[in-house]
Amino acid sequence: MRVIVLGGSAACPNPRQGCSGYLVSDGTINLLLDCGPGIIPELLAHVSLDDLYGILLSHLHQDHMLDLIPLRYGLKYAPGLRRRHLPVWIPPGGRAFFDALGLTLAHDSDGQTSFFEETYEFLEFDPTAPLALEQWHIRFHRTRHWIPCWAMRLEIPGRGTIAYTADTGWDEQLVSFLRGADLLIIEATLPDDASPAEREGHLTISEAGRMATLIEARQVVLTHYWSNNNFALQLAAAVREFGKPVEIARPGLVLELTERTSP
Repeated sequence: MRVIVLGGSAACPNPRQGCSGYLVSDGTINLLLDCGPGIIPELLAHVSLDDLYGILLSHLHQDHMLDLIPLRYGLKYAPGLRRRHLPVWIPPGGRAFFDALGLTLAHDSDGQTSFFEETYEFLEFDPTAPLALEQWHIRFHRTRHWIPCWAMRLEIPGRGTIAYTADTGWDEQLVSFLRGADLLIIEATLPDDASPAEREGHLTISEAGRMATLIEARQVVLTHYWSNNNFALQLAAAVREFGKPVEIARPGLVLELTERTSP
């Protein structure tokens, strides 16, 4: 079981790094978790479009879904593909959002009512129930963010558990939901001197380290950060809170997942 980081930038791509995108693979299923701007070149370095199982979106802010647009053109026009249609699991209400976006983007040659439908099957997940993808089970938790956003807990029998906070402010219930994960991908958007208003929707770097400690994750990756925010210097704060090394999301980072064993 492995996770490959495709991008870990915040709302705008950092130099040579796209926004949120993570390829989760068990050797059979290749699931793209979020599809932010700038991640497609890195995605295609690891998996062909023919071998992509589908896409799962945490929420509908542009830095988590915008590369669905160029990917749509790849699925439609790239030569030699065996399949040109992908399932995309989206939050409740997402179908109306993409219908409106498709009408905005479509030109006469694209077809006004089928811009996305030509290449995607949008499936609104029910956040109150587990989503079953083959043997995988994915559960959801609403985060503290400015639009509906869903943290995810991916449980793969015999392989371990992946926790993804997506975008969130501090939330004790989220800690409980993600506790004991083998791998935690946690946002670390803000400097520690961020205002209370900013913290309503994002974590500071130190808060990310503190939350990782409470979750008791085996491996931690900090993501959704600004490279021009002295992030490398402030990383020490997260390490102090967590008490052991953490990884910083960067394109091509491969995280091998081994299931936690009982003592």
